[in-house]
Order: sequence, then C-alpha cells, then structure tokens
Amino acid sequence: MTEQEFQKLTGVSRETLEKLSIYVALLNKWQKAINLVSRTTLGDAWRRHILDSYQILKYAPEGNKTWIDFGSGAGFPALVVAMCSDHDVHVVESDQRKCQFMREVSRETSAPITVHNGRIEEIEPVKADIISARALASLEKLFEYCAPFSTPETLFLYLKGQDVDVELTNASKYWNIDSIKHPSLSSDEGCILECRNVRPLI
Repeated sequence: MTEQEFQKLTGVSRETLEKLSIYVALLNKWQKAINLVSRTTLGDAWRRHILDSYQILKYAPEGNKTWIDFGSGAGFPALVVAMCSDHDVHVVESDQRKCQFMREVSRETSAPITVHNGRIEEIEPVKADIISARALASLEKLFEYCAPFSTPETLFLYLKGQDVDVELTNASKYWNIDSIKHPSLSSDEGCILECRNVRPLI
C-alpha cells in the first residue's frame, strides 16, 4: 500500500497525511538502530502499521477522550490516533529507546502524547475512557493490566490475530466481557476486538 492509496481509502486530510509520512520516514530511519517493528513489515508500513492503527478509530467515540495505549512500542496505534483525532493520548512503554522514538515523532509531527516510561504495573494509574493494545499479551492478561486504569464505562479496543477466539474463551473464565469482533482492513487473519462492560467474575 502506498501513501496515496492510504489517503484514498481513509480520506484523511493533506495535513494529517504529511504527519503520517513524517512518521513513516522516522520509522525507517530509527529502525536502522533500534528494532522498532518486524523488518518484514517495514516495506509495507502504510498497510501493516499505519492503516492497521488508523482503523481502530472507527470504533471509538469522537471527542477529547482519555485514551491509554499499553505496550506502545513504536507508537502503534497510539501515535496514529494522536495524529488523526482529538483524543488525549497516553502511551505506556517500558523500553526507554522506544519512548525516545515516540517523543521524537511527537515533536516532529506536533502530535501531542503523554509518555509513561515504565512497566504497566509500576505506572500511576490514569483512568481511561478508551484503552488499546497491539500484540502485547493475551486478553486475560490485558484485562489484569487494565483493571487499575479502567472504569465500568471504559471501552477496550484490541488489535488481535487468529487466536482471538481461544483468548476470548480463556478470558471469559475470569472476566465478564461484552465483545464484538470487527474485521481488519490490514490483515485477513486479524480483527479489532471491541470490549465493553468488562468486570471480574465474582
């Protein structure tokens, strides 16, 4: 997928496209020194990373919501969300170099994010309207991580792969979950898992 194909599919503004282009350029530059993403996906970054992250916005409410992304790594989906919406985006990442990369992208694109450099269990909880994660952990573990940061109204948006049904089955042994699987635009095997009313089973 090219930059132009992404814009045609999503309809993002020219200004937003410029920010995303800077992001992709910085990703390629920093990847030479830091393993930010899988090298096999770097050549198709617009589909595998930018579109993959952008599609999550379709299922989130509009407006200035507090959005927390766990295990942000190279900033997917958090930085794309910050560039393409008005949400107050927080990223949680334990790798200091990846945090430096995200701060650099934020500066270069004027996409405001709050970076929390540390392990999830060490971070002072911020109550979130929306929580996202991509390729971080199983659902069961994700809900454990998210519990201190969530409220009964929190919306969870997880980018998941082909094992999502197994993860849902395992997580449902410990958590009440109202979930919807949305097909991914970037992967035939992937989905966006939308979860609401998440609470531990008594």
